[in-house]
Amino acid sequence: MKREELITKWLDNNLNNEEFEAFKNLEDYEDLIKLNSYLQTFKADSYSVDKALNSTLSAIKSTKKQPKQWLKPLLKIAAILAICFGLYFYTTTLNTTINTAIAEKTEIELPDASSVLLNAKSILAFNKNNWKNERNVTLQGEAFFKVAKGSSFSVITNAGIVTVYGTQFNVKQRENYFEVICYEGLVGVTHNSQETKLKPGDSFLIIDGKKIALEKENASTPSWLNNQSNFKSLPFKTVLAEFERQYNVTFSLINVNKEELFTGTFPHDDIDKALKLITLPSQLTFSKNKNSIILKRE
Repeated sequence: MKREELITKWLDNNLNNEEFEAFKNLEDYEDLIKLNSYLQTFKADSYSVDKALNSTLSAIKSTKKQPKQWLKPLLKIAAILAICFGLYFYTTTLNTTINTAIAEKTEIELPDASSVLLNAKSILAFNKNNWKNERNVTLQGEAFFKVAKGSSFSVITNAGIVTVYGTQFNVKQRENYFEVICYEGLVGVTHNSQETKLKPGDSFLIIDGKKIALEKENASTPSWLNNQSNFKSLPFKTVLAEFERQYNVTFSLINVNKEELFTGTFPHDDIDKALKLITLPSQLTFSKNKNSIILKRE
C-alpha cells in the first residue's frame, strides 16, 4: 500500500493490523505520531490555509541563520503538517452521497439517528463529519423522512427548502415537479422566499411553476413505500415519468395528451398489470419491444 494511503487510513482510524505494521515501518512514523496530539485539537471550521502557510514560512525564515542541518528536518515536518491538514480538511468537508438506480430503493440513517427511505433514481447527500455545525441534507428525487425525536435539519432541493421540526414527511423533487406531504408533526416549506407550514395531512405541490391545491392526505405513509404509485388528478406525464423510473423503460406517444389529468395507481413489481392500470382509464393501447413502450390513442 502506498505511503499516502496508509496516512489517510491512519487519520480515519481505519488501519487493520497488517496495515498498522506497515504504517509503523514508515521512516517518519515517529513524526506522524507526535503530530497526532496536535491534530486532536485542530478544528476544521477554524483552519486557514493562509495562516498555516504564513506560519510555516515564518518558521523556515527564522532558521536561515541557524546551521543548515536544522533546515531539512523542519521542512520535513512542515510538509507532513501540510499533508495532514489537507487530508483532515478534505475528510471533514467531504459529503456522504447515496444514489439509487432505476427500480431501486434504499434506507439511510442520518447522524442524528433519523432515517431516510430513498426512492428510485434519487440522490441524497449530507456531511457526516460536520453534522453538528451544518445540519443540511440535499435531495434530488424522492425520499421519505422519519425524524428522530428532538432532531432538526433542512432538506435542500433545487425547487425549495424543507425545514424539519420533528416529523414524518415525504419530499419529491423532479423536473418541474416539487411536492412535500406531512404525515406527522410539522414541516416548513420555503419556495420563492415564502414559507408554508404543513400539519399532518397537508401537502404542498408545485407543477411547472404553478401551485396546485390538493385534498387532505389520509394515508399514514407514501404509497411508494409499499411498491405502489398513486396519483390524484395529476398530469399524465408525471405518471409516465414515475413508470420509467420504476421499470427502466421509455415511452413513445401517439395521439396521447401528456397534460391530461390522471387518477389511479400502478404497482412496481408487475409491468403488465401496471401498463393496463395506466392505459385502460384513458382508453389507450400499448405495445412493448424490450425496454420501449408505445402508447397510442385510436
